[in-house]
Amino acid sequence: MANEVKQRINLKEINCHKELTLAVIGGKWKLIILWHLGLEGVKRFGELNRMIPHITQKMLTNQLRELEEDQLVHRMVYPEVPPRVEYSLTPYGESLMPILKLMYDWGKDYGEQVIWKDGELPENKDDVQAAEQAVAQKL
Repeated sequence: MANEVKQRINLKEINCHKELTLAVIGGKWKLIILWHLGLEGVKRFGELNRMIPHITQKMLTNQLRELEEDQLVHRMVYPEVPPRVEYSLTPYGESLMPILKLMYDWGKDYGEQVIWKDGELPENKDDVQAAEQAVAQKL
């Protein structure tokens, strides 16, 4: 599995540990996937797809495969008909949750103090408020 990670990530371009971290968890969707698995626990593909409405099935599949290769997500396949597949965080994935929480808090503060400081909320303000309430209950 480590060879797959090394093939996907060009190690010659990595100059420090921060760059390696960003190479593993960077991108538009990986942090969101990790966040949902960290807060909600074990999820099936369809559940994750519904939780992240703007991601395509192909992109979700690719991101989950990369997260599995990087040993951040565990994929459990049950020998049933139809097959049942569940995703959960590995210990490495779980170790990112405090960092993701700090990033969430930073984004919330930045949004309130810089982006929406004049009281103008985003168009999806109901979604943002519902997500904040859910996060507050989980943490």
